[in-house]
Amino acid sequence: MNTTPRPPDSAVEPVDERLPIGTQLLYGLQHVLVMAAAPITAAFLIGHTLDLSDDVTVGLMSAIFLACGLAGILQSVGLFGFGARLPFVQVPGGAPLVIFLGIAQATDLQTASGAVILTGLFYFLALPFFTRLLKFFPPIVIGTMLLLVAVNLIRIFGGLITGRPESEGFASMGSIGLALVTIGCTVVFSRVFSGMWQRIAVMLGLLAGAAIAILSGAMTFENVLNGPLIAVPQPFPFGMPTFDLFASLPLIIFCVVSMTEATGQTLATAEIVGRKGDHKAIVPRNIRADALGSIVGGCFGTSLIITSGENIGIIRATGVRSRYVTIAAGAMLVVLALCAPLGRLAHAIPSAVVAGTAVIVFAIIGVMGINILRRVDFNQNGNMFTLASALAMGLLPIVVPGFYSAFPSHLQIVLGNGLAMGTLTAVVVNILFHHLGSSRQRENASTLDTAPEGE
Repeated sequence: MNTTPRPPDSAVEPVDERLPIGTQLLYGLQHVLVMAAAPITAAFLIGHTLDLSDDVTVGLMSAIFLACGLAGILQSVGLFGFGARLPFVQVPGGAPLVIFLGIAQATDLQTASGAVILTGLFYFLALPFFTRLLKFFPPIVIGTMLLLVAVNLIRIFGGLITGRPESEGFASMGSIGLALVTIGCTVVFSRVFSGMWQRIAVMLGLLAGAAIAILSGAMTFENVLNGPLIAVPQPFPFGMPTFDLFASLPLIIFCVVSMTEATGQTLATAEIVGRKGDHKAIVPRNIRADALGSIVGGCFGTSLIITSGENIGIIRATGVRSRYVTIAAGAMLVVLALCAPLGRLAHAIPSAVVAGTAVIVFAIIGVMGINILRRVDFNQNGNMFTLASALAMGLLPIVVPGFYSAFPSHLQIVLGNGLAMGTLTAVVVNILFHHLGSSRQRENASTLDTAPEGE
């Protein structure tokens, strides 16, 4: 892992430098190790939450790897206005995954897949108006969304660790112990290691948890070699998608947040790799690639496939800025998708280990949300009520499942999705306090009255 890249040709930008094949594969593997936990946990979450069979879950995992690999190659290569030609990798995002599951549980998987495809198409429609929409998604909205993502996913993955209350092994010490050991190993690796190894602490924690599961007999390899060696993921695994615009609204609303994140990641990465020219000009290319990757993901039965910021740390740690490295990473993901035994091996990892990895990852996302909210002035009345109302509307359906069960089914799709409802509430209340009325009224609404009583 200490291979030193050769100095770039002065006539070639570092981001366009072609490294030796061995070096490209080595550094590409680093990117894969950093992001590999995301597709694995996404497939486990969809499979366990929706009670899919093992075969379907394994196929879904392969499909996610394939969609991530193809989308990553497109981002790095850049064709016909798609792809920023920067060293990006793509992952199934945590927030859209929560929304995808909410839609699937409120309707069915065909409608959830249709919502992903509609959202991918909406990216193209919203892109020309994107900058005008940004003002409705300030830090208080983004921070609230990330916090709700963490709470929602920790609840879901916590349920995967314990199992269902009516099951025989509910909350067994073995499962909880495996999850806690996995979390502990991840924290220890993050503390002990530095540089690149610290960046893959999550993956190392997952591997350590799997190793302990093998030693304890909780993980076996019985079915890993049973079956075909090559398996091509099938499109539309749940049947032809159903397109329901109302059911798709939570994902469509989120795509504006996704475009905001893509903008920040594009500008940050372009700066790090020393890309010349106007960095803002390549933002639309990134968003178009996210849109196309998400449409492909929807066709294969998963949620939005979006640009990951996780690999930025790898670029900083290694100093390797070539986009051909992430092209190699994308190719490895495609190979992982087509190699059926690898998919079965990943599926053989106990749920408690995968869920333990996911819990610490999504808790970190919650910390990121808190860090964003630290920049918000909560002495302003508008900000205080924006966060309070968003948390109230977002947490109610999360901590009290079935809260809206008496409401019409179409309303439950939005109301019962804590992430969607919390984000939408934050947007609406923020508009109410900061965008409506005269400037004088907005100034008065934004100031918290701190005068002593009696004055």
